[in-house]
Amino acid sequence: MKSFKTIQEQIELLRSRNLTIDDESIAYDFLLKNNYYRISGYSLTLRHQDLFYPSTSFQNIIDIYNFDHEFRMLLWNTIQIIEITVKSIYAYYFTMKNSPTDYLDSSKFTDEVIHKSIIDKVMDQKDKRKSHEAFIQHYVNDLNEDMPLWVAVDLFTFSDISKLYSISKGDLKKDVASELGLHFNSAPDVLKKYLHSITILRNLCAHESRIYNRLFITKPSLNRNELSYLRDNPDGTKDNSHVFGYLFNIKRLVDTKTFSQFKTSLIDLTKKYPFVDMRYYGFCEKWDQVL
Repeated sequence: MKSFKTIQEQIELLRSRNLTIDDESIAYDFLLKNNYYRISGYSLTLRHQDLFYPSTSFQNIIDIYNFDHEFRMLLWNTIQIIEITVKSIYAYYFTMKNSPTDYLDSSKFTDEVIHKSIIDKVMDQKDKRKSHEAFIQHYVNDLNEDMPLWVAVDLFTFSDISKLYSISKGDLKKDVASELGLHFNSAPDVLKKYLHSITILRNLCAHESRIYNRLFITKPSLNRNELSYLRDNPDGTKDNSHVFGYLFNIKRLVDTKTFSQFKTSLIDLTKKYPFVDMRYYGFCEKWDQVL
């Protein structure tokens, strides 16, 4: 087991590995507040094994770390818009075709086990939030009845609504996909994949997890044109393992103005942190022109 190291010892260790540290007080404060082990993941592209490449500085690590944080916030804000939109549209079309509380009925869905796990989570949320949420108190205490889906949908996580969509029956999935701008025959299945991918990205952003140089196991669903914009791997295949591919899914589920604002903010962010190499997010050379 590795032994405990003080912040000063961590600084000396980094220096022994050829990392330039110009301002020790900045390095000390950053290491104390952000955790040596967490920070190390952002330095992997700056070193070979344990030795940093020549001229690499601690400020380089700070820039990558801060860029990644601000990039996640941009993603988070945009995904929040998608989450609210999907929940609203799903609740609207479900209750148009069913009774307002039929979301509690497993026979309305294709998988009873998945449905039960979702509803159990939602009921648990209802119990936990009842003491401080007026809308829950109104239905539980005043009306003594189940909440209609357009009310209860606020208790669903993005993952919950994604799974509920995947086990929905009939034309409901097609209607929701169409309302979100997906009009092709396979739209319901494609939207299911979009929601799954964006849920993964959303959870990483929500938990402040590193997306810099992260390889995603779940690949975003892309059409032929979108795939053509991805970077080439050494073996000739397309790099669909980084976050860049996910941006095409996001683009398909938000309006033009929202995505344009996201893109402009991201361009500004790259100018703020010019050291950060967008290749480590899977971005192609002229990404600002193809997104």
